[in-house]
Amino acid sequence: MTGPLLRAALEAAGRGWHVFPLRPGTKRPALHGEAACPRTAPCTRGHMKWEQRATTDPHRIRATWSRGPYNVGIATGPSGLLVVDLDLPKDNGSSDAPSGATIFAALCERAGHSVPATYRVPTASGGAHLYFAAPPRVRLGNTAGTLAPLVDTRAWGGYVVAAGSTTPTGTYTAANDSPAAPLPGWLLELLQPAPTARPIAPLRLPAVDGSRAALAALEAECVVVATAPEMQRNTTLNRCAFKVGRFVAWGDLPRHVAEEAFQGAGEAVGLTAAECRATIRSALDSSIRKARPRDAA
Repeated sequence: MTGPLLRAALEAAGRGWHVFPLRPGTKRPALHGEAACPRTAPCTRGHMKWEQRATTDPHRIRATWSRGPYNVGIATGPSGLLVVDLDLPKDNGSSDAPSGATIFAALCERAGHSVPATYRVPTASGGAHLYFAAPPRVRLGNTAGTLAPLVDTRAWGGYVVAAGSTTPTGTYTAANDSPAAPLPGWLLELLQPAPTARPIAPLRLPAVDGSRAALAALEAECVVVATAPEMQRNTTLNRCAFKVGRFVAWGDLPRHVAEEAFQGAGEAVGLTAAECRATIRSALDSSIRKARPRDAA
């Protein structure tokens, strides 16, 4: 096994991705922890974690993988990657439970885009890793369910198991030989942390913006969102924002007023900030595009 795994490590490094060894047949790092650190090279000046020790140096890679059949880990942050990790539901026997791939496709559709084409590795458990090149000078961290349920991301502080590695559930095999596509701007926007957490407060709409009818409609639809049943909150947000979008199209209501009001209503009932932004943007875009003239409405 050492030969194929060494080739897998060298292939990943050839793409500019920083690799480090995982324990044979597992997804756990094979490097020593801080408690067992001998404080010798490369840790002479202090313990170096797997993210710091990951490398693209072929000499170091050959030396490491010559010692055993280690699986290959890719440190996503140093590699300039953001990897979208699409999981399967825990209850795999339920045909009604959507997978991470299905949920991500729906997220893309709501944002007005198709699923991006990029380097893709189906995981041994049946999920998938979508590799994207993170934009320069942007430091993204890991997320777990921030974008949507069963949709996680790995960036700084995270790693993924590289193609060619084998676990008891199977082998990771790349689905294509494409390069990692640039991270789409709309996805980057959803992953950017919110500037500050806003306290939830009763909805108050500015009296100076929009016509009286538009503001009344906006306030009424936000109330509908705030009282939506748990399993229908996102659908309700989409429908209500779409209904108000015609007032934006007619010039009766500034778009940012509608977006901020629906964002507050959606977050107040437990939707994530990223989910609200994607749903509101998609609904308003669609409503504005389809709005009929005022005299025909």
